[in-house]
Amino acid sequence: MKVSRIAAAAAVAGTAVLAVSAPAFAHVSVQPEGTAAKGGYAVIDFKVPNERDSASTTKLEVDFPADHPLASVMPQPIAGWTVEVTKAKLDKPLEMHGKQISEAVTKVTWTADGKGIGPGYFQKFPLSVGTLPEDTDELVFKAVQTYSNNEVVRWIEVQQDGQDEPENPAPVLELAAASADEHSHGSAKAEDASDKTSGTGTAAASGSSGGSDTTARVLGVVGIVVGAAGVAYGVLAGRRRSAA
Repeated sequence: MKVSRIAAAAAVAGTAVLAVSAPAFAHVSVQPEGTAAKGGYAVIDFKVPNERDSASTTKLEVDFPADHPLASVMPQPIAGWTVEVTKAKLDKPLEMHGKQISEAVTKVTWTADGKGIGPGYFQKFPLSVGTLPEDTDELVFKAVQTYSNNEVVRWIEVQQDGQDEPENPAPVLELAAASADEHSHGSAKAEDASDKTSGTGTAAASGSSGGSDTTARVLGVVGIVVGAAGVAYGVLAGRRRSAA
């Protein structure tokens, strides 16, 4: 009886934990593919879960931070969705690669051509963005999710230090520390990674080849020793039979 009560209590507790933690995984969020380093470029994904059982997500609007404008925003085509990038004039022009940039992206809107994101599914919306600011540790985006039943959910609440997570938190992109090659669109990093991979692969192949040669030599010596022992045993056995 006690065991049954303990099991029942544990099940209820587990259900409560799931019920409390589930909303934390249902937010519209943003994450980089790899690293989003200050002063560089990155590919970021807006992850949009569908939270309704009887409606699909048919539209996503993402407002870009006005205090840290991004001049370069390139969406990746997604089947079944139309994307629109909205730009606006800057009060203070930005300098990018020696050029003056007078406008920046203020909003990106994805609209479903068909059913959109159905119940029980999620969709990623990738963007290539840059250059990322160097004077902040994060970028806060505000997102608006629209369902096929015309319900609108605004993910626009900013997390305040020392307070509980808001009910509809805005997506936040964490920025990593800048490295020496972040200003080169990641090409130098990619080449460096490729070189390292090639070097590692060669070294691994050489090591594997060397290990194979050593193993072959050891096996050869062992074979010779075993063969010699067999011959000696045969000679001794023959002498014993002759003596008998």
